[in-house]
Amino acid sequence: MAQNNNLELITKPLNLNNPVTAQILGICSALAVTVQLEPAIVMAISVTVVTALSNFVISLLRNTIPSRIRIIVQLMIVSLMVILVDQVLKAYMYQLDKQLSVYVGLIITNCIVMGRLEAFALGNKPLPALLDGIGNGAGYGVILVIVAFIRELFGSGKLFGCQVIPDCFYNLGYENCGFMLNPPMALILIGMIIWIQRSKYKELQEK
Repeated sequence: MAQNNNLELITKPLNLNNPVTAQILGICSALAVTVQLEPAIVMAISVTVVTALSNFVISLLRNTIPSRIRIIVQLMIVSLMVILVDQVLKAYMYQLDKQLSVYVGLIITNCIVMGRLEAFALGNKPLPALLDGIGNGAGYGVILVIVAFIRELFGSGKLFGCQVIPDCFYNLGYENCGFMLNPPMALILIGMIIWIQRSKYKELQEK
């Protein structure tokens, strides 16, 4: 029974309880980092690491944190995790870190991270909290990767910066859709994903 519950903590955020499409959280960063697939994947991994580790640490400390200062403690823990992730990116992926600019630092204010700390980590044991963080980070990442894949492919004809649409298509008159590279397109694509998901699953439809 416990194994099934632990598995659901990872699998549910990937679909029915996705933080972006079901809970409508973390959409702002999706507008900024999904022009290309590579930074979207790095951002997804970064958020997953921060959410998972923050959940784990807060769960370990949950019985010792005074309620009146819990938000301050949470911010301190999340800030520490974000700094560690940012330093790793600077050390091993410097150009990509520059491309992501301030958005790695803004993970501190990501409502998915703080939301899981408040809603789950403060009331559950460390292992479930860790799995919940992994699941919600991965759910966020799946949406980022889908949106970035579509935007880069149809916006520039590339994936990971490499051309994948053959030159013969362009010779026949095919043109890249420049609108795909504009921020509004990310919002439109996320809206379409939400619409498809809610059309498929009746339990997500508002009554």
